[in-house]
Parts: sequence; C-alpha cells; structure tokens
Amino acid sequence: MITVGLTGGIGSGKTTVAKMFQELGVPVYNSDKEAKTLMISNGEVKEQIIQLLGEEAYVEGILNREFISKKIFNDPKLLRSMNAIVHPSVRKDFILWREEKETPYVIQESALIFETGSQEFYDQIVFVTAPQEERINRVMLRDPNSNRKKVEERISNQLPDSKKAPFSHFVIENLDLKNTYKQVEDIHLKLLTKAKKTEF
Repeated sequence: MITVGLTGGIGSGKTTVAKMFQELGVPVYNSDKEAKTLMISNGEVKEQIIQLLGEEAYVEGILNREFISKKIFNDPKLLRSMNAIVHPSVRKDFILWREEKETPYVIQESALIFETGSQEFYDQIVFVTAPQEERINRVMLRDPNSNRKKVEERISNQLPDSKKAPFSHFVIENLDLKNTYKQVEDIHLKLLTKAKKTEF
C-alpha cells in the first residue's frame, strides 16, 4: 500500500477531487474534518487549545470556530502554534486509520502538507490548483459569512501554488468538472501501477 497526499489551497476544489477518488473506490481521510473531531474528543488536544487561546475557544464543550478563526488567521505565530497542537494528533489518527485499510493506496486530504513540511511522509502527492479569482469566488459562494478580504487573508496564510506544484507528483487543473474527473481517472491508474510495483 502506498500513501498519497492530496492537497490544494482554499477554493481549489480538493474536496471535490477527493470525492472523485472515493467514487473510484479509494479510501480518503479528510484531515480537516477529523481535526475538528479530535479538537472536541481528544482531551489532551482540547486542553492545549484552551491554554493557547483561552476558555472562549469552546462554548459548552463545542468548538467556537468563529472565535478561533478570528484569533489565529490574523496571527501567523498563533496559527503555527495551533498547527503544532493539532497536526501531530491528526497524523497519529491517520496512521491508525490507514492500518485498517487493504487497498492498493489510500489518500490523506490535507490543505497544509507543504506548509507543515509534511511532504516527506507521502509516497506521492496530488496537488489541486485553480486560478485565484476562481478560488475566491468559490469560497464566497459556499460561505455566506465570507468576503473577498477574508478569503484573500486565508490564501495569504498558505504557500502560493508556484511553491507547491513543482514538488508534487501530479497536478490537477480544476476548472471544468468533466476534465477534472478525466485527470483523476488517469492519476488513479498511474497510482495503481505504482502501488503494484511496491508489493512484495
């Protein structure tokens, strides 16, 4: 089994691409979703977040996402500290999840593979990209509380595509869904071939 990292900036459509891989029978671990679960269910993680951000980080045991977003997205140091709490916990959870699978390859969907220096963990990396204007419009469309300034701030907290694409094994241009699915199918076949070569 090989481990594939699936990444892309906000609004690139990596979750759409992840669903396409799932339709082809590939198990996908959604790091963002699982991180939110761990931030509530893992006592150690919860305690560290409260120490970092204060009691307001939770309201009646539920993650105060709006408060956390306001605190960390305008403070790079706090954002790094938050990632240092959450990412190791997600990594452990992913490894346990992967051990239960018996497919030729599995995918971990994560927005911050390159930002956290995690690229060496993966056998292959699939990077999803789209023009910035398209990404901004997608995010504003799906999130009514968002606006151009907020989205641009979030994009600025991630490495630019030009720094990530050259270090990825596959790059998916996600503009037209039909074309994106064709790219996913092609990559799927290549990953199956690579996985077969690693079998002993």
